Amino acid sequence: MYKISTRGQYALLIMEDLAESGKDGFVPLRIISHRRNLSVKYLEQILSKLVEKNLVTGNRGVNGGYRLTKDPDAYTVGEILRTMEGDLAPRNVNEGNTVESAGSRCFWADFEKTVNDFVDSVTLESLVVKDRDFVGFEYCI
Repeated sequence: MYKISTRGQYALLIMEDLAESGKDGFVPLRIISHRRNLSVKYLEQILSKLVEKNLVTGNRGVNGGYRLTKDPDAYTVGEILRTMEGDLAPRNVNEGNTVESAGSRCFWADFEKTVNDFVDSVTLESLVVKDRDFVGFEYCI
Protein backbone atom coordinates (compact mmCIF):
# COMPACT_ATOMS: atom_id res chain seq x y z
CA MET A 1 0.00 0.00 0.00
CA TYR A 2 1.54 3.21 1.22
CA LYS A 3 5.07 2.59 2.24
CA ILE A 4 7.25 5.64 2.78
CA SER A 5 10.92 4.83 2.22
CA THR A 6 13.63 5.74 4.70
CA ARG A 7 14.69 8.47 2.25
CA GLY A 8 11.23 10.02 2.52
CA GLN A 9 11.25 9.72 6.29
CA TYR A 10 14.74 11.19 6.60
CA ALA A 11 13.93 14.00 4.16
CA LEU A 12 11.07 15.00 6.43
CA LEU A 13 13.36 14.81 9.47
CA ILE A 14 16.05 16.90 7.74
CA MET A 15 13.51 19.52 6.69
CA GLU A 16 12.22 19.62 10.26
CA ASP A 17 15.78 20.05 11.53
CA LEU A 18 16.39 22.96 9.13
CA ALA A 19 13.06 24.53 10.10
CA GLU A 20 14.03 24.40 13.78
CA SER A 21 17.34 26.06 12.93
CA GLY A 22 15.68 29.07 11.31
CA LYS A 23 16.40 30.88 8.05
CA ASP A 24 19.17 33.14 9.32
CA GLY A 25 22.14 30.92 8.60
CA PHE A 26 23.18 27.75 6.87
CA VAL A 27 23.36 24.51 8.86
CA PRO A 28 26.55 22.57 8.04
CA LEU A 29 26.10 19.05 6.71
CA ARG A 30 28.25 17.59 9.50
CA ILE A 31 25.95 19.16 12.12
CA ILE A 32 22.86 17.59 10.54
CA SER A 33 24.75 14.30 10.27
CA HIS A 34 25.63 14.43 13.95
CA ARG A 35 22.14 15.49 15.12
CA ARG A 36 20.36 12.78 13.13
CA ASN A 37 23.08 10.10 13.33
CA LEU A 38 23.15 9.73 9.55
CA SER A 39 26.15 9.39 7.28
CA VAL A 40 27.23 12.48 5.36
CA LYS A 41 27.11 10.51 2.10
CA TYR A 42 23.48 9.45 2.67
CA LEU A 43 22.51 13.00 3.66
CA GLU A 44 24.13 14.37 0.50
CA GLN A 45 21.91 12.09 -1.62
CA ILE A 46 18.76 13.27 0.13
CA LEU A 47 19.76 16.94 0.21
CA SER A 48 20.73 16.95 -3.48
CA LYS A 49 17.14 15.95 -4.32
CA LEU A 50 15.74 18.62 -1.96
CA VAL A 51 18.03 21.23 -3.57
CA GLU A 52 17.06 20.05 -7.07
CA LYS A 53 13.37 20.62 -6.22
CA ASN A 54 14.21 24.00 -4.62
CA LEU A 55 12.99 22.99 -1.16
CA VAL A 56 16.38 23.84 0.36
CA THR A 57 19.37 25.81 -0.77
CA GLY A 58 23.00 24.93 -0.24
CA ASN A 59 26.07 27.09 0.20
CA ARG A 60 29.69 25.94 0.04
CA GLY A 61 32.61 27.23 2.02
CA VAL A 62 33.44 28.09 5.60
CA ASN A 63 29.92 29.31 6.43
CA GLY A 64 28.32 26.75 4.13
CA GLY A 65 25.55 24.31 4.73
CA TYR A 66 21.84 24.11 3.99
CA ARG A 67 18.72 26.08 4.81
CA LEU A 68 15.08 26.22 3.78
CA THR A 69 14.14 28.31 0.76
CA LYS A 70 10.73 29.25 2.25
CA ASP A 71 9.17 29.68 5.66
CA PRO A 72 8.28 26.38 7.38
CA ASP A 73 4.56 27.09 7.15
CA ALA A 74 4.86 27.22 3.35
CA TYR A 75 5.85 23.53 3.10
CA THR A 76 3.50 20.59 3.43
CA VAL A 77 4.47 17.07 4.40
CA GLY A 78 2.92 15.97 1.09
CA GLU A 79 5.24 18.23 -0.91
CA ILE A 80 8.30 16.88 0.91
CA LEU A 81 7.28 13.23 0.63
CA ARG A 82 6.37 13.55 -3.07
CA THR A 83 9.81 15.03 -3.73
CA MET A 84 11.40 11.83 -2.46
CA GLU A 85 8.71 9.24 -3.22
CA GLY A 86 6.94 10.50 -6.32
CA ASP A 87 3.18 10.00 -6.46
CA LEU A 88 1.61 8.88 -3.18
CA ALA A 89 -0.95 6.62 -4.88
CA PRO A 90 -1.52 3.08 -3.61
CA ARG A 91 0.91 0.73 -5.32
CA ASN A 92 0.16 -2.69 -6.76
CA VAL A 93 -3.54 -2.33 -6.08
CA ASN A 94 -5.32 -4.25 -8.81
CA GLU A 95 -2.65 -3.29 -11.34
CA GLY A 96 -3.65 -4.70 -14.68
CA ASN A 97 -6.94 -6.01 -13.30
CA THR A 98 -9.56 -5.21 -15.91
CA VAL A 99 -12.28 -7.01 -13.93
CA GLU A 100 -12.15 -4.55 -11.05
CA SER A 101 -15.54 -3.54 -9.70
CA ALA A 102 -16.80 0.03 -9.65
CA GLY A 103 -17.04 -0.17 -5.86
CA SER A 104 -13.41 -1.25 -5.58
CA ARG A 105 -12.23 1.54 -7.93
CA CYS A 106 -14.18 4.09 -5.89
CA PHE A 107 -12.73 2.77 -2.64
CA TRP A 108 -9.12 3.07 -3.85
CA ALA A 109 -9.75 6.53 -5.32
CA ASP A 110 -11.25 7.68 -1.99
CA PHE A 111 -8.38 6.08 -0.08
CA GLU A 112 -5.79 7.88 -2.23
CA LYS A 113 -7.62 11.20 -1.83
CA THR A 114 -7.83 10.80 1.97
CA VAL A 115 -4.11 10.09 2.29
CA ASN A 116 -3.12 12.95 -0.01
CA ASP A 117 -5.51 15.39 1.70
CA PHE A 118 -4.00 14.46 5.06
CA VAL A 119 -0.32 14.85 4.10
CA ASP A 120 -1.16 18.11 2.33
CA SER A 121 -2.88 19.44 5.46
CA VAL A 122 0.19 19.04 7.70
CA THR A 123 2.78 21.80 7.43
CA LEU A 124 6.44 21.64 8.33
CA GLU A 125 5.76 24.40 10.87
CA SER A 126 3.15 22.24 12.60
CA LEU A 127 5.74 19.48 13.05
CA VAL A 128 8.19 21.96 14.59
CA VAL A 129 5.48 23.24 16.95
CA LYS A 130 4.63 19.67 18.00
CA ASP A 131 8.33 19.05 18.68
CA ARG A 132 8.44 22.11 20.92
CA ASP A 133 5.28 20.98 22.73
CA PHE A 134 6.52 17.43 23.24
CA VAL A 135 10.10 17.98 24.30
CA GLY A 136 11.79 14.62 24.62
CA PHE A 137 9.37 12.83 22.31
CA GLU A 138 9.60 12.29 18.55
CA TYR A 139 6.55 13.21 16.46
CA CYS A 140 5.34 10.43 14.19
CA ILE A 141 3.04 10.48 11.23
